[in-house]
Amino acid sequence: MAEADDDAGPPRLDKWLWFARFVKTRSLAQALCAAGHVKLNGETVRRSHQKVRLGDRVEMLLGTVRRTVTVEGFGIRRGPAPEAQALYAEPEPPRRLTPAEDRPVAPRAAGSGRPTKRDRRRMDALHGDLEE
Repeated sequence: MAEADDDAGPPRLDKWLWFARFVKTRSLAQALCAAGHVKLNGETVRRSHQKVRLGDRVEMLLGTVRRTVTVEGFGIRRGPAPEAQALYAEPEPPRRLTPAEDRPVAPRAAGSGRPTKRDRRRMDALHGDLEE
């Protein structure tokens, strides 16, 4: 019954994300925070036990969608979707990341990757000439 003590004050961030139905489990909410995909009032959250307060701004990256919400209330249970939507206000619609933002590709010099079949044949021919 240690859970009853937590209900007295503002909820933990992982609980709030779960109550508001942004994630399916509290474990996923904790993993989201640990991965640095959640910002609370502009600061990256690494620990999911941080408390949320009314008016806090929560930014999260859920897959390829970036959502920014304002905390409007606290839940006492994980209820149906209309009840969960009453916990937050979304000032701007969710934004899908562009491919460049989603998975930035490390720059690579031309020819620095795996050799093509043509390149390999040329190298084999060059090595064959050197061995004779």
